[in-house]
Amino acid sequence: MIAPKPTITIVVDNQAGDGLLADNAGKLKIGLEQTDILVLSHGHHDHTGRIPLVLKAARKAKVYCHPGVVQPRYSTRNGTAKAIHMPRESMAAIDKLPTEKLNWMPRARLVARGIGLTGPIPRETDYEDTGGPFFLDHQGKRADPIDDDLVLWIRTEQGLVVCVGCCHAGIVNTIKHVFRLSGMRTLRALIGGFHLLNADDKRLAQTIAALRSFAPELIVPCHCTGAKAMQMLTSSFGERVEPGRAGARYSF
Repeated sequence: MIAPKPTITIVVDNQAGDGLLADNAGKLKIGLEQTDILVLSHGHHDHTGRIPLVLKAARKAKVYCHPGVVQPRYSTRNGTAKAIHMPRESMAAIDKLPTEKLNWMPRARLVARGIGLTGPIPRETDYEDTGGPFFLDHQGKRADPIDDDLVLWIRTEQGLVVCVGCCHAGIVNTIKHVFRLSGMRTLRALIGGFHLLNADDKRLAQTIAALRSFAPELIVPCHCTGAKAMQMLTSSFGERVEPGRAGARYSF
């Protein structure tokens, strides 16, 4: 996700594998060399695969992420573990950064005027989880709480714009924390992956009820939100839901 501003350009996460990031940036006429800040929402491979590409293009860019993004992590299904941590090349690129360009995020902070990062998000609801099964070891014995999960929020005249990666902390927990940090309770837009693809009906119903109380003006679900959750969001919020798509632009 690339968020251009008149005075600052922020890239939130980047793809797994090759090709699409540079191609899409070119088609949008947004040169990666314009990047001022690279935010990593968490350390999974599908959000961190092209860090070397971004940093090679954007020599001035600063990186913001939680220290936990570089730890080994796995997804286990049917007794088989799959490595899902940050690729080795991306870890090496992070490791080579000078101190002044690498900003670890053990807590919330502002990165520019009216633009903040949550840092770790408190887990408050009893119906949200990471959407796993996620583990810190390939034996599947140490559950991964994904404490490095963080989101970007932007203060606008119309309210908050919240940009999430996978929202492993839970979309409701996340919005509540952003409200606390920002001091605002008007939700202009909620954009990104909500990681509801494994959510049961009870969690989906409780999540949608909470979202109704937040009264978002625009919901742009994508990535790991899941088809069923997309359908329920559209049914509940109607035209306020616009499924995310590559190349979409939003002005606030």
